[in-house]
Amino acid sequence: MKARILASCSPGEVRIAVVEETGAGHAGLLDYDLHRPGAPDGVGDLYQGHIEAVVPALAGAFVRIGDLSGFLPDRDGANGPGDGEGARIAVRITRAAQGGKGPRLSGRLEPPERALVARHGDAPGLVARGPGALQRLAMRYPEAPILADAAGMAAALPAALRERVRLVPRAFDDDVEDRAEQLARPEVDLPGGMRASIQPTAALVAIDMDLAAGTAERRPKQTVQFAANRAAIAPLLHQLRLRNLSGAILIDLAGLAARKRSALAPEITAALQRDPLQPRLLGFTALGFAELLRPRVHPPLHELLQSPHGAGLAALRRVAGQVHHRPGRAINLRGGIPLIEALHADPVALPAFEQATAVTISLQMDPALPATAWMLADG
Repeated sequence: MKARILASCSPGEVRIAVVEETGAGHAGLLDYDLHRPGAPDGVGDLYQGHIEAVVPALAGAFVRIGDLSGFLPDRDGANGPGDGEGARIAVRITRAAQGGKGPRLSGRLEPPERALVARHGDAPGLVARGPGALQRLAMRYPEAPILADAAGMAAALPAALRERVRLVPRAFDDDVEDRAEQLARPEVDLPGGMRASIQPTAALVAIDMDLAAGTAERRPKQTVQFAANRAAIAPLLHQLRLRNLSGAILIDLAGLAARKRSALAPEITAALQRDPLQPRLLGFTALGFAELLRPRVHPPLHELLQSPHGAGLAALRRVAGQVHHRPGRAINLRGGIPLIEALHADPVALPAFEQATAVTISLQMDPALPATAWMLADG
């Protein structure tokens, strides 16, 4: 397999797609992620923090790290000698803030990390950033070239990875753009005429599979449905990886009697082994749902895209495409209050927009607009 890492850069955001290279062109997405330099998810970040509250009922403590408070379980180092309220403690973020919950922390650091903290001193705050999305994918695919459409992209990578970066006029072609857009939709077309509806909730991810297309086969109905489900399993589970859906996941297979569904367990287990996070099949519920558990680490794609910040960055990307190379123009972006606040809170996005377009942009809050809505007017 030959892979290429494509980095499509827009103000405040880099969309990263890993595609398989074949003689017939792109065979599909192997991986997908977003890098937002003005609002990184924090996973891997090293902090000198202080304990705000010890909570025995939760078997852990809340630790203040910068502007956030994260949870440090006892098993990950919250109950060491002197770890009372107010104590200084070095921690690493192991799970990003997501789903309305703060980040998860660990005090179990490697010797090089402890050395970094020691050089930082006792002052609380960020000691070192963890690897960003582009760096993580570059390490996962060590032989893949990195094709970026912004000259400064290499500066975001460690020196050892910069030689792999090649500048291209456009990182995403129409095919990759379309595949990236499909990841924002809840419906997924799968092989064998199957379709899946993916519905994330606060408690779990519910997936309903359906035999969307009719079939002219004359084999018994259960035989046809079993074959269709089996063909769709690997592509469906790959969608979980691309969308970074995690936590408890329930899959309602299409049409099969509950007693037949467990026969697909080997297919599900084999497909899950290809996922770097190593999700597990826990079994089948009494109703016949396949019950999966995928570790939570980074925020799911739908949270990133549907947030006011995600909507604001999508607006800047669209506007930048419209006004590029029209220097001297001034524009006014009106948006819902949360969207405008999110863009103001991003220290990278607006300066990057003006640098890339030579266009001055001003932001205006409009209480009449929904949280993620926006409109554009000439300044």
